[in-house]
Parts: sequence; C-alpha cells; structure tokens
Amino acid sequence: MAIKKGIYAASMSIFNQDLSLDVDSTIQHSEKLIKEGLHGAIFFGSTGCSQLISSKEKKKLIDKLHENKFKEHFMIGTGVNALNENIELMKHSLKNGIDRFLLMPPAYYHYDDDGAYSFYANVVQRVPESKIILYNFEKLSGYKFSIKIIEKLVRDFPKQIIGVKDSTYNLYETLKIPNFLIFPGSELKLLKGLELGNSGIISAISNVTAILARRVYDDFINKKKQTFNEKLCAIRKVFDNYNLISGVHSFMSYENEKYKRILPPLSLLSDSDEKEMMSKLRKLEFFPEKNIAA
Repeated sequence: MAIKKGIYAASMSIFNQDLSLDVDSTIQHSEKLIKEGLHGAIFFGSTGCSQLISSKEKKKLIDKLHENKFKEHFMIGTGVNALNENIELMKHSLKNGIDRFLLMPPAYYHYDDDGAYSFYANVVQRVPESKIILYNFEKLSGYKFSIKIIEKLVRDFPKQIIGVKDSTYNLYETLKIPNFLIFPGSELKLLKGLELGNSGIISAISNVTAILARRVYDDFINKKKQTFNEKLCAIRKVFDNYNLISGVHSFMSYENEKYKRILPPLSLLSDSDEKEMMSKLRKLEFFPEKNIAA
C-alpha cells in the first residue's frame, strides 16, 4: 500500500498500571486521530516511546492491526537499534499486512554516510517488500542525513526508500527528488513546506491538533485563504517550550487519566510547567476538553 501525502501523527503510546503497553488503548487513540481527519498515524515513533518499548509488546500491537479497518492508514516505527531486530519487526508487520515503516538509523554509535547506507541497504535487501520513510532526527540518533546520501539511497532502492521525515530541518527546503515524500516534523514548517512542494507533516503535536492541522492542509490543497495556520503555529510554539512527549501526555490526561502513565525515565510535566502550559493554551482558546477553538 502506497504512503500518501498528508498530515500524520507520531502517535502516542498508552500504558497499563504496570507500565506494560496498553495495546487496545494505543490503537484506539490512533483510530480517533484518523476519524478526526488525519491521513495516518505512526506507531512507535519517538513520541510513542519507541526505544522504551520491548519488541514483544510491539508485536502484540502489530498482531492486533491485522484486521483493523484503518490498517491502510497506519505505519510502524521500529524504534530499535539492532539491524536484525529491525528486520524481525518489519517482517512481522508484513505478515500482518503492513509494509510501511518509519525507520530511524541506529542511535548511540557514531558513523558516517557509508555506515548509514550499509544499514539501510541491509534492511532493504532482507525486507524488499518494505516502503520506508527515513527518519532524520540528529538530536535523537546522532546522525544527520545529507542530500547526497538520500539521493544515493533513492537511486539504488527507488521502490523501498520513498520518503523522509525531516525533524532536523536541513532537508525540507532544498531536497528535490521527483515523487519523493518529504514530511517536516513540525506544524511551523507545514505551510512553508507545502509551498515548497513538501508532502505534509509527521508530528507529535498532531496528537492534539488533528482537526486544525487537517484544515490547514486542506485549505492549501483547495487554494483557500488560510484561517487556521496562525493558531496551529501558536499552539505548536507553546508545546515547543517543553518536552513534547511530556507535554502531550500532560495535555491528554485532562481527557483521560490513562494518559498520565508514561515510561521512565520520561515523566509528565512538573505541576508548575503543566499549569503554565495549560494557561498559555487556554489563552489561545485551545482546550483539552475540545482540542480546537470553542
């Protein structure tokens, strides 16, 4: 199944009281976002605590997606460093009918473009059915994609390397490859990116701004006057003052207390930061009771 242009959430993961993955609630959260208008949701991106969740738990969730009516809207972020574990999770997803992946290069170790190329080449050669969105986030992985390495990967693996999520923001303005999907990681880049020919966004804050972000996207596509982008960007700027995972969990906990559970070493916002963030959002008439202006 092809990956379409549009607005995607780096979807949240929800946890049980024992901090195991609440598979059903995590899936239901992503379904809700799609019903609100998102083009898709990505399980186990960085916002979904990917590196902190075991492959066993990830496989349980992937198994549950097999017959899901929204399956064509889902992508899987593997969120692991080991080459063979990435391949194992991707093959498990393929067995359940999902061939779309957000794949970050390994973290912790230092390597150059040749090392990154070798990693993705090995993945593609062993999972040739995959459709891969490269995840460019130097802050987390320690590696920053260059235009040169992306062009090489696309040239050598055009059927598999089909896009990039650019959260380092060194690519979305200058990378030009025909039919290659480019998704900046922030609402602040959405409209400018679309004007430059980008494909949409993949964002943590789309967990709470799904309706607004979709309206900005649709108004651009339909050549209508932008009336929601200013507010969407203002909301993003508020969240950017805090750890994004902590911020969205704290925000969503007003809707349901199950969002208060978060995997260590991550935590909710402090009481003072939460109070400050919510005050700023309410001044923008953005309420947790209704994640769009009343």
